[in-house]
This record gives sequence, structure tokens and C-alpha cells, in this order.
Amino acid sequence: MIFHIIEFYLLMSLDQLRKFLKEMQKDDSLKNAVLSSSTADDVALIALRRGYEFSGDELLRFSGKKVGRVTVQKNDVPGEYN
Repeated sequence: MIFHIIEFYLLMSLDQLRKFLKEMQKDDSLKNAVLSSSTADDVALIALRRGYEFSGDELLRFSGKKVGRVTVQKNDVPGEYN
């Protein structure tokens, strides 16, 4: 039962992420805000302010995938520790 709840949450988060990326393609100010963000958590916060709910970790796991004209790409920042 718990596995199904977690799976459902992940599917919902990925759906939210895809919708956010589609909106980003249409809104230059949103695209600029995302591109100037330092971390995936910053992007997730921008999305949350617009009503989309996913985590920075989920965004990072989406790296390499494409939605419309947007390909999510993880940027390694020198000196950043996790």
C-alpha cells in the first residue's frame, strides 16, 4: 500500500514538472528566472510560487529528459558539496 502511495506521488510530481517546463517554453521571464537559478531547489521554489509542486531532487533525476523544446540538464557547479 505505501509503495503505491509513493509511486502515485512520484507520478504526480513528474506531471507537475512536465507542465512547468511547458509553461517555461511560453514565458521568457520564467525561462530567464530558471536559467539564472543556482540550484535545482531554487527552480523548484520558482515552480512552487507558480503552483507547481516538485522537488529539486526530482528535477535533478529528470536530467537528460526532454519536454517540448526544453531538455533538463544538470550543471555541476565547482565547489558545491552535497
